[in-house]
Amino acid sequence: MFYKNRTIVTEFTLAGLTESSELKITLFFLFFIIYCLTLFQNSALIALISCDAQLYSPMYVFLRQLSFIDICYSSSVTIRMLMDFVSDKSSISVAGCSLQMLSYAGFGGSECFLLAAMSYDRYVAICHPLMYLKIINKQTLIILVLLSYIGGFLNGFVQTCFSFFHLDFCENPQTINHFYCDVIALIEISCGDTSLNEIILFSLVGFIELSSLFVILVSYLCIIIAVLRIRSSKGRAKAFSTCASHLTVVTLFYGTIIFMYLRPSSAYSPEQDTVISVFYTVIIPFLNPLIYSLRNREVKNSVRKTCICINYK
Repeated sequence: MFYKNRTIVTEFTLAGLTESSELKITLFFLFFIIYCLTLFQNSALIALISCDAQLYSPMYVFLRQLSFIDICYSSSVTIRMLMDFVSDKSSISVAGCSLQMLSYAGFGGSECFLLAAMSYDRYVAICHPLMYLKIINKQTLIILVLLSYIGGFLNGFVQTCFSFFHLDFCENPQTINHFYCDVIALIEISCGDTSLNEIILFSLVGFIELSSLFVILVSYLCIIIAVLRIRSSKGRAKAFSTCASHLTVVTLFYGTIIFMYLRPSSAYSPEQDTVISVFYTVIIPFLNPLIYSLRNREVKNSVRKTCICINYK
């Protein structure tokens, strides 16, 4: 419940991606197929890593968590978007909106921290190979994964609380110019002072992005220095190949998040942000398992072995 001149807000209306009925049907089938493939690919990768003993190393434990986060991250937005494509009224309750914000902000922040942990894992594997299993042991692995989730959901909790207990809305229902409950879109429709929310948004997202990106950049700087010392060109190529998938995922994910949230408010464009949001909430979770599967020799070998066993049976 929110109060502004005794106005009680009980629900919001989501503007969605389009108002065209014909285009809604087309987009529904398109995103439904993408979402199903996202669920299938990430679930298959989780099952593959869990069942194949050869893939039970710290790197693949991180990858399994990344697939789980991608499923939850995409589901927090895509399911609601698909429902709105086939419904006449795109309304969402205050409770539903806050839960959606908590979910996507929490899992989004967790993915940032997890990608940073994965870069540290690659640093230890390449720069300190003989100490790898001693440094990235089971206890360290659990701590890094837990810190990723704690950091991510702490961000989601703070963003949600300040959005729904500090912002004021003057109409009921209020229309959110987006296809999900995004914190920037909520700030835009608030009729009160939003300076504190903007400071918190910029500070939290800035800290998560820059701190995790700093860990990634320092890790890869050390990796590059170590790899350049390898005399064999084949050895250098092999070392770089173990990082190629992670670098691709990092570039896609961080590039869109930084462009989305670390811009001045004067550069805000609802149409532009909608396209960017579709990319990092729907497309990236779909691409991540493909990137790791197609560029990882161990995963491809495990898939072939699984297919041969199925065909043999």
